[in-house]
Amino acid sequence: MWKDQVKALLNEVLEENPNLFLIDLSISAGNSIKVVIDGDNGVTLEDCMMVSRAIEHNLDREETDFSLEVTSAGATEPLTIPRQYTKNIGRKMEVKTSESKYAGTLQSTSADTITLEWKAREPKPIGKGKVTVVKNQTIPFSEIIKANVVLKF
Repeated sequence: MWKDQVKALLNEVLEENPNLFLIDLSISAGNSIKVVIDGDNGVTLEDCMMVSRAIEHNLDREETDFSLEVTSAGATEPLTIPRQYTKNIGRKMEVKTSESKYAGTLQSTSADTITLEWKAREPKPIGKGKVTVVKNQTIPFSEIIKANVVLKF
């Protein structure tokens, strides 16, 4: 019952802010609530505070004591849902499937796939030496084991 109330409050605030979406909600046995959100345009501190207030101000601590943590999906965390890929188009990514590992720039996403592009050095078709070629790989979401954005510092 109480967990359903938390989920309902969370869904309500996310519906009011359609650029935000849920990555993870966990509620431990000690009523410790952890919410991880992401956004089509990133997540600000104000977004986290707004979600926190929407939940906290509508629950009665006298009825059920709880702790609440609202965070954004970390920049180094693997992408877990297809919606996260769209905001990362144009960024370098590392994607692991059961068959292979790819590193390239995310070119596009569709309902079921992502497309990565990278440059590779290959032997010339005729003669000696190598030539730089552009490679593309379309990967279904269903085959992705792990995908991370590669950060440059």
